[in-house]
Amino acid sequence: MLWKILLGLYIAIITALAFVIPIGFIPGLGERARIIFLHVPSAWLSVIAFFVSMLYGIRYLRSKNIYDDIKSVSSAEIGFLFCFITTVTGSIWAKFNWGSFWNWDPRETSIFVLLLIYGAYFVLRSAIEVEERKATLSAVYSVIAFVTVPFFIFIMPRIMPGLHPGSKGDPEGAGPVVTFKMDPNMRILFFASLLGFTLVYLWIFNLRSKSEILKLKIENKIYQEVQN
Repeated sequence: MLWKILLGLYIAIITALAFVIPIGFIPGLGERARIIFLHVPSAWLSVIAFFVSMLYGIRYLRSKNIYDDIKSVSSAEIGFLFCFITTVTGSIWAKFNWGSFWNWDPRETSIFVLLLIYGAYFVLRSAIEVEERKATLSAVYSVIAFVTVPFFIFIMPRIMPGLHPGSKGDPEGAGPVVTFKMDPNMRILFFASLLGFTLVYLWIFNLRSKSEILKLKIENKIYQEVQN
């Protein structure tokens, strides 16, 4: 319980500092650059969560342990949530920086495609009733789906011209983390935010996985009692 309280305080402090800490001068962005403390960590968590989903998908294919399937889908759910948050925060930033919530910029388009890919993952699961077949096909899908993640997150937005910092032809270079030459205060808070979001992911993932495993055990126990 203590670590949860400390984590809550840590996130609260980071959130407060994100609004008040001096961030220095960032060409073309000014105070709008503060979105980086929420937007980038959300995208980071999406990648981490989808990666973990793939790992547990592979583990399920090797072990056929239903608990691995539960952990795979739990991580995919969290990744989808933070992928959605990334899309929303990016749209808000686009409104203030480009004048419109949606511009079909390559980075906006790529994150939208990821939402569709993982949305189809959940549709697939809901369409299959046989648990073992559902888990197997979901595991295979999670592996194939993650292959697209590095392309849509790291490659496509950088090889195509666009409005987003880091696009092809961007005079500032490879993107905000590398080329904005952050003020030391901003850099420290940025990495502190990445750490905080990662810890939040681990907490949610652990909580979600345990709740689903407990639910499964209760359902199996009830089924056995009915059979007896």
